[in-house]
Amino acid sequence: MRHRMLKNKIGTYGSHTRSLLKNQMRELVEHKSIVTTITKAKVVQRAFEKIMTKAVKASKLEKKDSVSLRRQIDYYLSDRRLTNKLVDEIAKPLEKTSGFTRIVRIGKRRGDAAEMVLLQIVEKQ
Repeated sequence: MRHRMLKNKIGTYGSHTRSLLKNQMRELVEHKSIVTTITKAKVVQRAFEKIMTKAVKASKLEKKDSVSLRRQIDYYLSDRRLTNKLVDEIAKPLEKTSGFTRIVRIGKRRGDAAEMVLLQIVEKQ
């Protein structure tokens, strides 16, 4: 029984799960929305909220003071360009501390009837 188990299972081995998580977060930063299954979206949302909180903190500091936070974000995104885009463009106008993403259900996938969702970054307050 899965009592008190809060994580969603994706059904892959560890390195593949980490790789999938990084790729989904990179696409989310680059395009500001992705279409995926609901289980993957919930896992990505949980991880992305954490790095988005760091990005908002880094955007309030000067560039030389936010180096540590930018490196922590870069660990997940593995691309300096995307890290700078997240901190300087996406997180700059935000004043809130949580609720950076939204999940919108869009229906079932035709092939296997998996529940598909649109995961997007909320840009307005």
